[in-house]
Amino acid sequence: MLEKDLVLRNVSKRYGDKLVVDGVDLTINKGDFLTILGPSGGGKTTVLKMISGFESISSGDIFLDGKTIGSIPAHKRNFGMLFQNYALFPHMTVAENVAYPLKIRHTPKDRQKEMVHDILKTVGLEEYEKRYPRQLSGGQQQRVALARSIVFSPDVLMLDEPLAALDKQLRKQMQLEIKAIHNKFGLTTISVTHDQEEALTMATKVCVMKEAKIQQIDTPEMIYDCPVNTFVANFIGESTVIPATIRGIREGKITAVFDKDDRLFEVDCKRRDYWAGLNKKVNFIIRPEKVKIVKEDYDGIKFPARITSCAFLGDTFRVNVITDSGIEFKMKVFSRGHYDLSVGNRLWVGVRPYDMVLVRYDDEI
Repeated sequence: MLEKDLVLRNVSKRYGDKLVVDGVDLTINKGDFLTILGPSGGGKTTVLKMISGFESISSGDIFLDGKTIGSIPAHKRNFGMLFQNYALFPHMTVAENVAYPLKIRHTPKDRQKEMVHDILKTVGLEEYEKRYPRQLSGGQQQRVALARSIVFSPDVLMLDEPLAALDKQLRKQMQLEIKAIHNKFGLTTISVTHDQEEALTMATKVCVMKEAKIQQIDTPEMIYDCPVNTFVANFIGESTVIPATIRGIREGKITAVFDKDDRLFEVDCKRRDYWAGLNKKVNFIIRPEKVKIVKEDYDGIKFPARITSCAFLGDTFRVNVITDSGIEFKMKVFSRGHYDLSVGNRLWVGVRPYDMVLVRYDDEI
């Protein structure tokens, strides 16, 4: 392990007979921004609480810098916490709130004042030192809470859905500000969220959980472009999921046929696809932006189709089509161009074989 790596080894949590976290193995390198993402009840918040020390571990252990911290109480871990409700002291000024973690660490007063001023300048609130939380907007309160959570240079910064209470525009702004602060200080950061866009925007790594288990850990780009299963594909963004059957495997190529279309097609066999066997049922994942409106002479995989819905989203159109063979595609059309996107209109749609991701067959469609 590198210096200050945070490592979870086979960590589990039970509440009575209910297993809420099941054998989690996770390494967060120094300077990583890891976002744990998943549906309610998936175990992500419990993982955050066990790392921070607010929840005990049923089995396994947690290490920081090679030393076990699994049994160390929360107040003795040098971790910063940023909560959804900010948890600011209403009777304290901005400066007093930010100085609080320095005060309980017995930092000299002159040094406290200097550190508070510096961190408030970083979050753009140096002129608000003497104000009280009630005199601040929601975004300003969030910045105060953020400043307080990092002023003492924590080993790890923990974010528990801190942006959930903000409106959409402010949430987007704060995503970029938190990411900029992470980049500036190189703080190891762990965040929990339901918001897919937030996870993809802020994180250097994303961990997707479902039913107490980790489904995939990877960069945001790989999570989106190469999901390991249908659940991840559907949870992160939108996708078309097409069941198919493998008909041939040779020289790094897989030949398959869609269940609702009798044409054979060939895709490259990636290293992780070697589990796929002859006549094995699989799913193909196709992102909406990879499905194109094409001409009849298109040299990829093309389908005659009919538009079933079309919604204008400002910068794009969300279009759903159904092919003559019954395959339903979700599309993201960036320009109407000369195409008529009226419901009921007929057109050709196409995909490139290399834009389809092969995953194990399941019922998460």
